[in-house]
Amino acid sequence: MTILTPKTETEAADVVREARAARRPLAIQGGGTRAGLGRPVQADAVLSTRAMSGIVFHEPAELVIRAKAGTPMREIEASLAAHGQFLPFEPMDHRAVYATQGEPTIGAVAACNISGPRRIIGGAARDSLIGVRLVNGRGEAVQSGGRVMKNVTGLDLVKLSAGAHGALGLITEVTFKLLPQPQTQRTLVLRNLDDATAIAALTAALGSPFSVTGAAHLPPHHGNKAQTLIRLEGFAESVAYRGDRLMQTLSAQGKADWLAEDEAAQVWADIRDARPLAEPRDAALWRISVPPTRGSGVAAEIASRRKARWFFDWGGGLIWLATPEADGAGASLVQSIASAAQGHATLMRASATTRAAVSVFQPPSDVEMRLTQGVKASFDPDRIINPGRMHAGV
Repeated sequence: MTILTPKTETEAADVVREARAARRPLAIQGGGTRAGLGRPVQADAVLSTRAMSGIVFHEPAELVIRAKAGTPMREIEASLAAHGQFLPFEPMDHRAVYATQGEPTIGAVAACNISGPRRIIGGAARDSLIGVRLVNGRGEAVQSGGRVMKNVTGLDLVKLSAGAHGALGLITEVTFKLLPQPQTQRTLVLRNLDDATAIAALTAALGSPFSVTGAAHLPPHHGNKAQTLIRLEGFAESVAYRGDRLMQTLSAQGKADWLAEDEAAQVWADIRDARPLAEPRDAALWRISVPPTRGSGVAAEIASRRKARWFFDWGGGLIWLATPEADGAGASLVQSIASAAQGHATLMRASATTRAAVSVFQPPSDVEMRLTQGVKASFDPDRIINPGRMHAGV
């Protein structure tokens, strides 16, 4: 397949206009590390941001960074680290899940609203995204937002484009608000808890005044003991004090102690990137979001009806679940159970055949679908850019 690599936004707009005139759909690609995310796009060519790379500005005093969409995340993170700053939402790296190479890009983080364990306190990527530039399906360059957070009346393109998976246009630049890097990061661990008890402990920790920045539970697997993990960040004295108080708060669920710092850093990276379920590669992988107190029940109900392994993030509100790909990866079952629990489920990994046959994202209601179709038509009336990536026919 032809890969088109414009170097500027103007060149990208020309490519889109030419594709529209020829009625030739384009698949959007950044670093190529998330190729298995979403429904397969039936396109004649790939429009890549890889040549649109570089930090436009980083203003440490203002805690703001703007970068071109194809800028590798390692370049962004290096610039931030040099000034003691970071992206608050801890974006996931999908290479472990998809066994892909290449470099994740900042544009894809915005387009797919990629977030990690710190979402429970730092919000999602869209909550830190304050500006975007994109080329819509008409080949028009559009800008929304800027250097500061603003109240918005009407259509908020910044928030709308975050999580649209490129369906509204090719994002060419993004602007993010930053936070100072915490001085210290420590993790409390409770061992051998069952799922329900673990989530009760995480709920208590998150409901405490001690500013938890990570709350996850890894059930026992391959001989490893279950681990319930609670992360604290800040000044060393504050972290030590809050940790001691949390140990007392959680004494009813079990004895907590500090995880070794190097081990803690690795385990949170693994949780962020869903590494506990990366193997075997032929298993389908679901990302299920539900109210935290329902997490253990949702996982147990799915497991009572088909083979499954899982772990919890966000205090039980995020379930990563692996299951055989047979029977459409259990899509109707998983999504119906998630919906009944007032949540939703996204099929994060499966073959292209399965992803084309089932609803990868939680099926929308009729009203939601009409709204989705209307928004898509306003940005991309001829369905040139990433057609069908999120829903068939959109």
